[in-house]
Amino acid sequence: RMWLYLAEITPKPAEVKQDAYERALRARAFDISRYLLPLATNTSLGEIVNARTLETQVARLLSHTHQEIRNLGGLLKRAATSPAYNMNHQSLRELVEEIRAVDPRLGARAEQELLREVCAAPTLLKYADPNPYQIETRRELRQAAAELMGRSPITPAEAVDLLDEEPLEVELATTLLYEHCHYSYRQIRQAVEAAGEKMRREIIDLGVRHRSKHDEMLRAFCVGQHFRFDILMDIGGFRDMHRHRRCIQIGQGFTTKHGYDAPEELEAAGVRSGYDAAMNRASEVVEKLAQSPEEEAEEKSHYAIPLGFRKRTLFKMDFAEVVYISELRTTPAGHTSYRRVAYAMYEAVARKYPALAKHFHVHDVSEPVDLLQR
Repeated sequence: RMWLYLAEITPKPAEVKQDAYERALRARAFDISRYLLPLATNTSLGEIVNARTLETQVARLLSHTHQEIRNLGGLLKRAATSPAYNMNHQSLRELVEEIRAVDPRLGARAEQELLREVCAAPTLLKYADPNPYQIETRRELRQAAAELMGRSPITPAEAVDLLDEEPLEVELATTLLYEHCHYSYRQIRQAVEAAGEKMRREIIDLGVRHRSKHDEMLRAFCVGQHFRFDILMDIGGFRDMHRHRRCIQIGQGFTTKHGYDAPEELEAAGVRSGYDAAMNRASEVVEKLAQSPEEEAEEKSHYAIPLGFRKRTLFKMDFAEVVYISELRTTPAGHTSYRRVAYAMYEAVARKYPALAKHFHVHDVSEPVDLLQR
C-alpha cells in the first residue's frame, strides 16, 4: 500500500530508469513500514575487534538480562577459543595431497603448516565469564530506582532535551539510576536532588560496591561531558543513532510506556487506522506476555514490541560530535525519524549557544524531500 501511494505522488522522471525508480520508492516505503516490524525481526551484524575488547564484550554479553544475548556471548566465546573456520581448507587439502604424492615427508610438513588449526583468542577468552559486578549492580540499582521513584507517573518531556550543567555527584547518581527505569533524566534528577546528599552518595556507592580490582567502572561513570541530550525516539530510529560510537550512550530498556510514532504518510495513504489498530494490539500482546508466569517473562515480551514504539536514551558528547551527528543525520537521504532528532539537537545547541550555531552545516528538515534521492 505504501509503495502504491508513493508511486502515485512521485511520477517517474523520463531520465530515471524503471528499476532505479522502483528501488528508490521501495526503500522509502520500507522506511515507513518498518515501524510495524517487531524487535524479534532477525538482523545481521559483523564486527572487527581485538582480543582484549572481545574478552570484555563476551563477559558483558554473558551478564545480560536476555537469554538470547547470553547465548550469543557463549557462542562468541566458543568461536574465539575453537579452531577458526578456514575457507581455503579444501583447496589446501588438495594441494597437500599433491605434494604428498610426490614427496611424503614434504607432504607431512605441508599438512602441518597449511592445515594447522588456529584459534582467534584461546587464552584471553578462556576466562571470560558472567560478570558478578555487572549482574549484582544492575539488580541493586534497579531496586534503588524503583524505591526512589515509587509509583510516580512519567511526566511529559521534550523528545530532545539538552540538559543543564549540574554538580558531578548529581549527574553521576542520576545517570546510574537512569537506565534502570523509564523516567526522563530531569524527573530522575529532581528526585535525586530532593533525596539529599546522603542518598546521592549511597546511590554512587551502589555503583561500585561489587567492583573488583579487575572490573572496569560501569559506563554510567563516564560523566562530565558538556553536551548531554535526553532523547526519546522510536526504536527503529534509535538503532540508526546507536551507530555513533564517539559518544557515551546510556540506554533505558524497551517498553511500550512512551507510546509510538506514526509517519505522516500513513494518514495520506489511508492506512492510519489500520496502523493504530496494529500498534495497540501489539501493546496488548506485550503486556500479556510480560505478565505470564514464564521465567524472564518481561524480557521475552520485548521481542513483540514494534520498532515504532519510543525508547529513551541519554547521549553524552563533545561539541564536535554534536556537529557531526547534526550534519550527517539531517541529510535528505536519511530517515525522517533521526533527521528530526538530529535537527532538534542542532536547534537546542543554537538556542543555548547562539554564537556556535553558524558552525553547523545542517539541512533544514522542514524543506520538501525528493523521494528518489537516496
